[in-house]
Amino acid sequence: MTDADDATARLLDRFLTELRALAPVAVWAHGSLAGGDYQEGRSDLDLIAVLEDPVSPGTVWEVVRLHRRLRAEEPLAVKLHCSYLILDNLADAERSYVTWAQNRLMKRPVTPVTRRELHAFGLVLHGKPPEDLLPTVQDRELNAFVVRDQKEFWRPAVDKARLWTQDVWVDLGSVTFARATVTLREGRLISKREALDLLPELGAPLDVVEDIRRRRYGDPAPHTDEWPARRAELTRGYLGPAIDGLVAAYEGFTRA
Repeated sequence: MTDADDATARLLDRFLTELRALAPVAVWAHGSLAGGDYQEGRSDLDLIAVLEDPVSPGTVWEVVRLHRRLRAEEPLAVKLHCSYLILDNLADAERSYVTWAQNRLMKRPVTPVTRRELHAFGLVLHGKPPEDLLPTVQDRELNAFVVRDQKEFWRPAVDKARLWTQDVWVDLGSVTFARATVTLREGRLISKREALDLLPELGAPLDVVEDIRRRRYGDPAPHTDEWPARRAELTRGYLGPAIDGLVAAYEGFTRA
């Protein structure tokens, strides 16, 4: 982080201080903050806390209190997401963990993509590094997850037109497709900035790519009332066939 990210540093310091009550074995950052593409106020703060003891109802209550207190007192806390892993079952990639995200408590797995990120460039905020605690992710497992995510989550979502007038669906759908493409072709993870640079080469609509880029990295100009609907049409028209082609190519390769 740079001097411009003082608010983020203060939030993380406070989070780590208040998290001491749960005695975490480790706290790691992944996503944009760890990967060098963090934009304060725009990027999420994606964190992992590893706890030694099982998560009891009392622990869940402490987690909720902590995040609600931060949300009320720290403007950036709305962007702070954290999954609470248990030391004894870190090897189980299918297990769902208590997670605070989108201003609510949920349970969800820590995906193979996140696990690979942690090994590749995870940022240690406290305690032991990921390589000391977290099993590595094999290429086959990572690729299978990426394809399943494109096929079973993103492809059906493309058919739900009402979603794609929202910034978040346009942004994540486009960027995730580019990142999935590179992972399957080259076996590596790329940042959102790299994904945006790649999208035109993959045939994505240039107007949509520039719209995403302005909102993430620039000063977005007001759009016309017609643009969200047009942008949704362009994005869906691109992503549907693109995802189908990516999945078909991978599945054909694995059957060969």
